[in-house]
Amino acid sequence: MTNERVSRRTVLRAGAVGAGVLAAGVPGFALAAGQRPALTHGVQTGDVTTDGAVVWTRADRPSRMLVEVSYDDDFRRARTIRGPLLTPDSGGTGKLRLRHLAPGRTVHYRVTAEDIDGRTRSVPLIGSFRTAPTGRDDVRFTWSGDVAGQGWGINPDIGGMTAYRAMLARRPDFFLNSGDTVYSDGPLQETVTLPDGRVWRNLVTQEKTKVAETLDEFRGQFAYNLLDENVRAFAAQVPSVVQWDDHEVTNNWYPGEILTLPQYTEKRVDVLAARAFQAFHEWQPIDQNRAVDGRVYRSFCYGKHVEMFVLDMRTYKDANTSPRDGQGVILGARQARWLVDGLTRSRATWKIVAADLPIGLTVPDGTDIEGVANGLPGVPGGREHELAGVLRTLARRRVRNVVWLTADVHYTAAHHYSPDRAAVGDFDPFWEFVSGPLHAGAFGPNTLDPTFGPEAVFTHVPPRANTSPLEGFQHFGEVNVDGGSGALTVDLRDGQGVSLWSKTLVPQR
Repeated sequence: MTNERVSRRTVLRAGAVGAGVLAAGVPGFALAAGQRPALTHGVQTGDVTTDGAVVWTRADRPSRMLVEVSYDDDFRRARTIRGPLLTPDSGGTGKLRLRHLAPGRTVHYRVTAEDIDGRTRSVPLIGSFRTAPTGRDDVRFTWSGDVAGQGWGINPDIGGMTAYRAMLARRPDFFLNSGDTVYSDGPLQETVTLPDGRVWRNLVTQEKTKVAETLDEFRGQFAYNLLDENVRAFAAQVPSVVQWDDHEVTNNWYPGEILTLPQYTEKRVDVLAARAFQAFHEWQPIDQNRAVDGRVYRSFCYGKHVEMFVLDMRTYKDANTSPRDGQGVILGARQARWLVDGLTRSRATWKIVAADLPIGLTVPDGTDIEGVANGLPGVPGGREHELAGVLRTLARRRVRNVVWLTADVHYTAAHHYSPDRAAVGDFDPFWEFVSGPLHAGAFGPNTLDPTFGPEAVFTHVPPRANTSPLEGFQHFGEVNVDGGSGALTVDLRDGQGVSLWSKTLVPQR
């Protein structure tokens, strides 16, 4: 680590020269006397509720996080809340949950870092968010995943990660980040020559020149995305609900795996996952206190119409080498029970299941299986067995209006599942909507497994594997719920915000 502060000027200078590696995506702590602290990577909010949200920031030296909160953008009637110390123990990051706010209100916040001696403060950073409503309000949110993967990082020639700008223009109430929020296993090169001869340029930090193995290297993966101005602007104005998948650690990982890849010195995935888990929670505006097991899976209500159930389909899964026709595990018994019980108790018009893996798409891992679908026709087997139990229980309990959202496969699609087409008939029809990548290589389509009777009603896929963001095929999804009727409309949008396909669902009573 160096003591150079990565500022907006540093980023722009790197873009202008087009070469060289920034010394550190996670700048070291500057200790020169008489200097003010600096907030290096913007501000974020997340896990918004009716009375508040989590506010996040990072400072370049040990300091105290201070947050001013106001319903007015001039902050004349603001209250100041003392947050945590920002220290090397957390890589300089810190989070504060705001509480006791009114529901359904726009909240403005201003974050500063105060030096340990209390004599100097940083330049403040400002953001805003809307607390969750309690009534039958209109609701709009976006979702996507897969950021800075397959060698496609921040390219100053195209204005960086511009899909975030397109999402911000839609003015969502919140954003569901569906996993692969970073690519810890995806080193970047300064230039990549495209098939048509054009040259893609990457902003590169030291931590992005190799696969992440140490805690600081994992921290650098999250720090990298926040060097992008579009990402920071979006994060300051739209609260996130974040989940993780495989690339936060390494491709297709599962608990207990021992790597054979030569680029890794640390071969034990459990060791890498623990470090990635710490960095993930340090750098994302996620509230561990809301997670059932203190990790990732949790639920949120957003008005009378929406309740979201955020899954963790990574931490508890069985090995990818497990038999495809056995009784596999993808959620684990405790999480599966939490999900069906929570969906049963929910009084929201729409129950949104945020899954980090699709249900019916076959996702291979070499000759093994990475995802839920086992690629075999007939009755559920492997990890499908556990999902079949979830779907069967929901049907038996007459839980209606469940919609599944996911990313992971780097294209966008709408899948309708029906027992009329399935190998089993003891579940209710439902929709699964897929979106991504947000800024990564585009792929697809994957093969649909027939077990649960899926039909690909819409897909938008690239002409070849790993097309760059320059070639389009970046995607995010948008959900709008009408406050009066309760109707839910899904738009699958491209990276510029253009709707490619739309579907309105009317709630069943």
